[in-house]
Amino acid sequence: MDKLIEAVKNAKCVAALTGAGVSTLCGIPDFRGPQGLYKNPDAERIFDIDWFDRDPSVYYRGCRELVYGLGQFMPGPVHTALKHLEDAGHLDGIITQNIDMLHQKAGSSNVYEVHGSPRMHHCRNCGAGATFDEVMAMIDANGGVEKLGEPYVPRCSCGGVYKPDITFFGEALPEEAFTRSQELAIKADVMLVLGTSLTVYPAAGLPRLTLQRGGKVFIVNAQATSLDDYAEARYPDLLKFAEHIGEL
Repeated sequence: MDKLIEAVKNAKCVAALTGAGVSTLCGIPDFRGPQGLYKNPDAERIFDIDWFDRDPSVYYRGCRELVYGLGQFMPGPVHTALKHLEDAGHLDGIITQNIDMLHQKAGSSNVYEVHGSPRMHHCRNCGAGATFDEVMAMIDANGGVEKLGEPYVPRCSCGGVYKPDITFFGEALPEEAFTRSQELAIKADVMLVLGTSLTVYPAAGLPRLTLQRGGKVFIVNAQATSLDDYAEARYPDLLKFAEHIGEL
C-alpha cells in the first residue's frame, strides 16, 4: 500500500468514506449479508417511515440487536486506524454510511453520518428529543432489550413514540451531514473508500465529486465497486489497510 500511504502523506485534505465492511470486523452483521437484517421477513418494513407510524414495534423488534445492542460492540481496527490518521494530522473528516456510532466511540472528531444516527431520538407526536442513553434507560427499566418491540416501545411523556434519527425509507437524508460530506468530498485531494461496495446512493456518488475535482480515490473493499476503473488503486483487505496506516 505504498502508493496509498504516499498519497495520504502528501495530501492537503484527506477524506474517508466508510461502509458496512468496517463494522463487520467488529462483529456487527452487514444489512445485506447472509445473517443481515434484510434476511428478516419484515425487512422492508423495519426502516419504512409509513410502517413505523403504523406499527413502531416492527422497527423496535427488528433492531433490538443491531441498534439497541450496540453497547456490546467496540471499535474495530479500521475505526482505530482512522483515529490514528486524524491524530497524525492526515485525516480531515469521515463520511459514514453506518449507524453504529463506532467512529465516535473510537474518538474521531469530524464524523458525518449520511444515513442518520440513533444518537438522538425524537417524538413523532410533539418532537421532543431524547438521547440514545436516555432511550436505553427507558428500555432497561421496561424489561431490557429482549422485551423491545414485544411488547415494549419507548414513548415520550406525551404518549408519542420515539423514533431514532436514522434515515428511514420515505425520509430525506440529514441535510447538514450530507452537505458537509459533499463539501469535504469536493475539497479532498485523497478519498479513502473503505468497506463499501458503493451501491447505495446518493452517498455512493460522493467519491465521484473527488474525482471530478482532480482528487485521487483509493478503494479498500473485498468486493468490486463501480469506481474500480477510476480509482488510483484498489485493495481487498481492510485489516492490511489498518495495519499499514499504523505506520504513518
